[in-house]
Amino acid sequence: MANEKTPEELRLKGIGVSPGIAIAPLQLTGSRFEEPETRVLPADSGPSEKTRLQAALTATREQIRALQSEIDGTVGSDHAGIFDAHLLVLDDATVIDEVMRRIETRQINAESAYYGVINRYLESLRKIADPYLRERAIDIEDVARRVLKNLRWPSGTGGEGIRGLDFEVPSIIAAHDLTPSDTVALDRKRVLAFATEAGSATSHTAIMARSLNIPAVVAVRDLMDSIHPGVTALIDGYHGLLILNPTEETLADYEALKKREGQLLKKLNKLRDAETATADGRRITLSANIEFIEELPQVKKQGAEGVGLYRTEFFYLNETDLRTEERQAEIYTKAASELTPHGVIIRTLDVGGDKLWPEHFEEPEPNPFLGWRGIRVSLARPEIFKTQLRAVLRASAHGKVGLMYPFLSCVEEVRGANQLLEEAKLELDRVGQPFDPDIEVGAMIEIPSAALMADAFAAEVDFFSIGTNDLIQYTTAVDRINERVADLYQPTHPAVVKLIHEIIAAAHRNNIWAGVCGEIAGDVLMTPLLIGAKVDELSVGAAQILRVRRAVSQLDSDYCANFLQEAMQQREGSEITAMCRELAAEKYPELID
Repeated sequence: MANEKTPEELRLKGIGVSPGIAIAPLQLTGSRFEEPETRVLPADSGPSEKTRLQAALTATREQIRALQSEIDGTVGSDHAGIFDAHLLVLDDATVIDEVMRRIETRQINAESAYYGVINRYLESLRKIADPYLRERAIDIEDVARRVLKNLRWPSGTGGEGIRGLDFEVPSIIAAHDLTPSDTVALDRKRVLAFATEAGSATSHTAIMARSLNIPAVVAVRDLMDSIHPGVTALIDGYHGLLILNPTEETLADYEALKKREGQLLKKLNKLRDAETATADGRRITLSANIEFIEELPQVKKQGAEGVGLYRTEFFYLNETDLRTEERQAEIYTKAASELTPHGVIIRTLDVGGDKLWPEHFEEPEPNPFLGWRGIRVSLARPEIFKTQLRAVLRASAHGKVGLMYPFLSCVEEVRGANQLLEEAKLELDRVGQPFDPDIEVGAMIEIPSAALMADAFAAEVDFFSIGTNDLIQYTTAVDRINERVADLYQPTHPAVVKLIHEIIAAAHRNNIWAGVCGEIAGDVLMTPLLIGAKVDELSVGAAQILRVRRAVSQLDSDYCANFLQEAMQQREGSEITAMCRELAAEKYPELID
């Protein structure tokens, strides 16, 4: 119709977890974890309900193993290993025993009993402040949905699932969330990209999306309330955008962007085997941050020089088998072996008091960010800590391995951790277990007290790794996941810039090296400041490796040192940001928006 109004363009911001651009109609799919009907059963029905539950668990186990085989044949065995965690959730004896007790004592159907137990675990995880740990709920939900489906339709022919998407035109899909097995099952001929309301860059779903080269944006607020099926949508996985009803101008801009990105990727791919050095030849080690062993293929593909931060919290969020020395040593050894000749730096357990082993807490932490977390937990549980230390030491016999302690606030903590490390070495010596006796030990500097005492810390360790996410949070007193104060979380706050400069200077005064493993390490706007501070190592997400290598190669270290001195004279973070953007636009305009 001549007077029909053109729909307005709407831009929804999220987190880009898998790069790429797609334009297509939008389709809705997926569902929340829904409560089944509760049926009160005759007193003699308990055994038959328990049998139904066991049959559903068996069917689910077979389905997960089939998915593993499917992934093994498409993107490789490393990514198939993601579903090992699902099998651990499925076979958790504590959960199964509790469900069996519910069936018997409450005389209810297996679906309701299973949902009740699992939902309690999910609700606890969803209340966790840490996005990485909160994300583990989706793995449990993935398994639980399969079990409930197999209870409802034992033949496996009923129910709804991602495989049942009923659209024929290639589309972008939107959902509250997608499980890893949902993502695996996506038909790449029909699903060009996806956006979800939940999720994070550390989820198994995000890893699968990157492995399958599906552009994806997660954590889009109010997504399901903002969309309707059939609308034209554009996914920008580079910048974390979902654009609804894109205008002709937007479409033209993105066509140009796709062309530029294609040209840039060809240019960056030539740097995969290059060393990371400034324009005047100063060498920088450029490594990767990982959460899961399944990320190693992507790390190597992008040309990372090893792993500078291996987060190990995952081992403590599943069945206790993953916490054992044998299991940890096996996985750390795999990382060390596959990354040769480069190394891996393993961060010891770093979680807060509200998100680890509920059996250790009689009541929730009143302020977990200032409470029992990081090295404090490890020192309070020395036997558990030494289990991890022994596992790391055992891996050091198979490749270049370092370890570092998180959340240090005083020198006594470093000394206490090192004492336990020496005990772990003696214990391995007694049983003839080989390890590297000279394993490098580092301190994560992420609390202002540690930054101000950096010289004292440097006498106790072999290197520093600056955790800028927490350093910014504790220096500026800004909760980095609180939207009300998000604008005050400033990586370029003058105090933060000065602390980073002083930490690196203290390391060099004491003849040890210093790296940065926080988010700013992968932000090419911040690269001139870090080069100016004479950083020795940068550890970033795999997707940022080549971009950071390019940025470093365009900068002169002496120029950046003078640039940093000028930046530290500024009084506002916005002034430093503007300086950084101007220099980046001059030196590597193709890398910034």
